[in-house]
Formats: sequence, structure tokens, C-alpha cells
Amino acid sequence: MQGLYKTAGRILITLGALSVFSGVIAFFPVFSYKLWFTGWSVWIACPIWNGALAIMTGILLLLAHKEWTQRHLWEASFTFVILSILGCPLHFTVALASALLGPYCFYSFWGIAGTNYLGYAVAFPFPYAKFPSVCVDPPHYEEYHLTLQALDLCLSFAMLCVSLTAFITLSARLIRNGHINGQKNGQ
Repeated sequence: MQGLYKTAGRILITLGALSVFSGVIAFFPVFSYKLWFTGWSVWIACPIWNGALAIMTGILLLLAHKEWTQRHLWEASFTFVILSILGCPLHFTVALASALLGPYCFYSFWGIAGTNYLGYAVAFPFPYAKFPSVCVDPPHYEEYHLTLQALDLCLSFAMLCVSLTAFITLSARLIRNGHINGQKNGQ
């Protein structure tokens, strides 16, 4: 049973790092060096914060697994697993809504007289197949946006599954023993 916590911790750290990376590269559409393409929104912030939460949960599970039988590590792990379970559906929902709404396309006539974000002018759900070149600048932004959102959907679902597994095993330990801290003999 102890190997499960070690495995869950490592998986959560890996998935959390990928989620943070996804949020960070969303700042720079299609790896553009143009500063006016950078932006901050809930679509970017959610993968970063949920990834950071998964990393912290994974670290706590690994520390608690290392036969450090202090009660506070297991309790902190249990608390962060619950927070991760609550954050993953939010991450999934934001990624799904983002994929359906479409990208914030910077149109080439941006400015006072321009259309600014073209994503608001296109019908819901975003017609990825009908208009392959809706985003004039940066090029291929639709594919980039859809790929990032698909990655976020997969990451949030995987983090939810791992967090639920850790939660169920910690809850079973709490119900069986009356506490969640480990014992020195590895049980």
C-alpha cells in the first residue's frame, strides 16, 4: 500500500509540472516573440495553479511515504488531495469551455478601428473545421489553442483520477485505523 503513495506522488508531480508548463506556454501563442500576443486570463491561470497544487500534493505524498511518520505530513497530504480533487473539475471545465469558445484571435487590423479579438465574433461552438484560417495573426493559432486545451483536458482528468485514488486509500486508512498517519513498520 505504501508504494501506491509513492507512485501517486510521482505521477502528481509529473502531471503538475506538465500543467504548469501548459499554462506558461499559453502566454506566448504559437511561440510568438511579439509582446502584444501575450495575455493573462483564467484559461492560463487555471493550469498553472492546479499544476502547482498537484506538485505540492505529490511532494507531500512522497515526504509522507518516506517513513516520516509525523502526523502532520499525512494530514497535509490528505488536505491537499482534497483540494486537488476540487481543483481538477474546475480545470477541466475551464479547458472545455475554452476549447468550445475558441481562441482569442488577434486580427490583423487591431487597434482603435480594429476588431481586436475575433473569437467573440465567431459562433459558438468555435468552427475549427469550417474556417481553417480565421486567425490571421498569429498563424496556426487555432491548432495551437485546440492542442493546449486538449492537453489540459487530459491532464486535469488524469490528475483527478490519481487524486481520487490517493483520497480513497487515505480515507480507507482513516476508517480502518482511526487516523491517517503511517506506522514505522511500513504498514
